[in-house]
Amino acid sequence: MSAPAMGTTKTAHSDVAPKKKRGPGALATAYLVIYNVVMTAGWLVIAVGLVRAYLARGSYHGLYYSIEKPLKFFQTGALLEVLHCAVGIVPSSVVLTGFQVLSRVFLTWAVTHSVRELSSSQRKSFAETLRSRMKTVSCSLCQPGPSQRSSVTPSTLSVCSTTCPTSSNGHALPYVQKTGLYSVTLPNKYNFSFDYHTFLILTMVSYIPLFPQLYFHMMRQRKKVLCHVEEYKTE
Repeated sequence: MSAPAMGTTKTAHSDVAPKKKRGPGALATAYLVIYNVVMTAGWLVIAVGLVRAYLARGSYHGLYYSIEKPLKFFQTGALLEVLHCAVGIVPSSVVLTGFQVLSRVFLTWAVTHSVRELSSSQRKSFAETLRSRMKTVSCSLCQPGPSQRSSVTPSTLSVCSTTCPTSSNGHALPYVQKTGLYSVTLPNKYNFSFDYHTFLILTMVSYIPLFPQLYFHMMRQRKKVLCHVEEYKTE
């Protein structure tokens, strides 16, 4: 048997075209479009509610309660973004997306909903988080495709969306410590103890090592999306 000609194997390999990165299918794309439209409409409703309440009152006092119900609904609905990453229809980190979304849901229910005694001035920090979230949602309308909204958050709003939840947690600490909210003390039949005050402190501290990763991840995603937008405009 004669030896194979030189370069035969190389030619065979060169005939194989490189695999293109597959995006979400038509059904997943349609779902993402609907999801983004619904969430954008929801946050626009919240924005209108904030503006109307502020114009009616002329101050921040009671502003949160004017949009409390739709806020809880749409903020909790953002948990679907973690599912999107987990099943692969959105190419983003499940861990980083999960931390971003869960931190907002935690702030909504475990702090703002639970500690009703937060003063109006202390709730201003929560309003800053709402404004950054609405700005993020509005940015998604500029994208040529259904990408994650958090990927285009400007740097200043990225910092705000991280520091404001930490500030709200800090404002809740005195009340939680005084009332023992959600805390379980010994002795009890389960032989288990839990200090919610300490848990909030640990939650705040966790932002220190995670913030650089979240920040630079968002900036990389933002750069990637903006590059796609520039390519889309030049076509």
